[in-house]
Amino acid sequence: MTGREERPVTRLNGKAGLVTGAAGGIGSAAARAFAAEGAAVGLIDLAGPALDRLAAQIGDAALALPADVTDEAQVSGAMRRWAGRHGRADFLYVCAGCQLHGADGPVGDVPLAAWNATLAVNLTGAFLTVKHGIGLLCTAPSGSLILCGSPTGLTMSGAGYAAYAASKAGMMSLARTTAADYAARGVRANVIVPGTTATPLITSLLEDPATRDALISGSPIRRLGTPGDLTGIAVFLASDESRYATGATFCVDGGLTQR
Repeated sequence: MTGREERPVTRLNGKAGLVTGAAGGIGSAAARAFAAEGAAVGLIDLAGPALDRLAAQIGDAALALPADVTDEAQVSGAMRRWAGRHGRADFLYVCAGCQLHGADGPVGDVPLAAWNATLAVNLTGAFLTVKHGIGLLCTAPSGSLILCGSPTGLTMSGAGYAAYAASKAGMMSLARTTAADYAARGVRANVIVPGTTATPLITSLLEDPATRDALISGSPIRRLGTPGDLTGIAVFLASDESRYATGATFCVDGGLTQR
């Protein structure tokens, strides 16, 4: 021993990657976990205090990249800024999302504006992020694309949220096609499917005790998920430990999709 405290070897040492929706619940927890495991992290989200606070909390390992994922020029600009700093992306975690409670509903009741707004963030935003980030993933020795899906895109739990469910199903299909199209270039693509997770996305629902109880009872584990429940699988998929996993869906949902 030299008497000098040495930094422990971590699972993402030397890696650099990006998170969209970084200021949100799932995205911010993942960004912190990636940095704690040794990675440099680009934080893509709308400009605002939440993004600034996260960057300050993470410190030198973070680069705030304010951008609206529905705007192609802003997305491509954020990717260029990241490329200028790091030249590649070892991982890209697509977490940006919206769910329009009260506007979304059964398909016959969904206003076109609500449909368009939901797909603009959840599906078009994912498309633009992957479109402009795929070159950075191809430049890495082993690029990992991770998309945050939803049980609503897989099961009938999407009832009452036609736009949200369709957007998430489309995003998950995008992961599969990307896995097939870019495997030969060293990129793998996978989906994480969270259960009902206590984040700002569903705060309005959780404020109603009856709705909260119904959401909890819908989970075999009988509790809501937390953003921290999803960081382990995110780090695994960002790391070389997942080098043989691609085109897969990883459900971390308290058993919700298996009911």
